[in-house]
Amino acid sequence: MDPFLILLNSFSSSLSDAELDSLKFLCRREISKRRLESVRSGRDLFGILLEQQLIASDKVSFLEELFKNIKREDLVSQLKQFEEEGEVNAPDDQPDAHEKPIEVICDNVGKDWKILMRKLDISEVKLERIVAANPYNLREQFYQSLREWQKWKGRDAKVADLIKALRGCNMNLVADKVEK
Repeated sequence: MDPFLILLNSFSSSLSDAELDSLKFLCRREISKRRLESVRSGRDLFGILLEQQLIASDKVSFLEELFKNIKREDLVSQLKQFEEEGEVNAPDDQPDAHEKPIEVICDNVGKDWKILMRKLDISEVKLERIVAANPYNLREQFYQSLREWQKWKGRDAKVADLIKALRGCNMNLVADKVEK
């Protein structure tokens, strides 16, 4: 699969309706009003931008400006990482395979997952975006927030930090399971 399309799909799912409306407004000079009215998702918009060759895997400056204008610096940094490395979250930028206890944590934490994420210093704004993107799936909200923490920390995302945060939230049983 094309890494750039995967990246655009990821961007699409992280955009709120208000952000999509802002992006559509910012594209008014490049895309006809009629076409913009048919845009219902980020994928639709990115598809048009690709068609009109305003963006491509080697041409992301227009997209970068759009994201800067809607104050989505997280997407700008993912885009810059893509430019530098050819794909987002390259393997050397992620924790080692033995440092990915996400499944164990997701299976055992439950409804108090936000307490843990706050202990890991994930912002409320990011948590709200994740909840909005997955409104009816508690496990997916938690999973995506842990992935967000991993992306944010990169190589510094350590199991020891997760265990410390779990213990700090009095989730000792889960911390014990992660240690195993």
